[in-house]
Amino acid sequence: MMISVYITCKDMAEAKLIATHLMEKRLIACANIFPVTSMFRWAGKVTSEPEVAMLCKAVKENFGRIKEETRQLHSYEIPCIVALPWHGSDEDYRKWVEDEAKPVGSITR
Repeated sequence: MMISVYITCKDMAEAKLIATHLMEKRLIACANIFPVTSMFRWAGKVTSEPEVAMLCKAVKENFGRIKEETRQLHSYEIPCIVALPWHGSDEDYRKWVEDEAKPVGSITR
């Protein structure tokens, strides 16, 4: 199964660091990175902060490692790392993601 992993970061530098690391490990095929304004409750009050969001394309089997690797590099105490299942996609694109984001355990180097 294919997934997109939604991750928010404090800034563009952190997002690019995490995305590059995940791609080098072949845990994701690509990442779309874009600025967002996030509103949330933290420490008892509602706040609004600029953040950077990523949508990373991957295979479901890699989600556990994606979470682990992201947590190691992330600056947040509780980072947003959410897997979103694909309910359809272009077949050629799906194949490309599968080829680039090899399921953990299938990579031989």
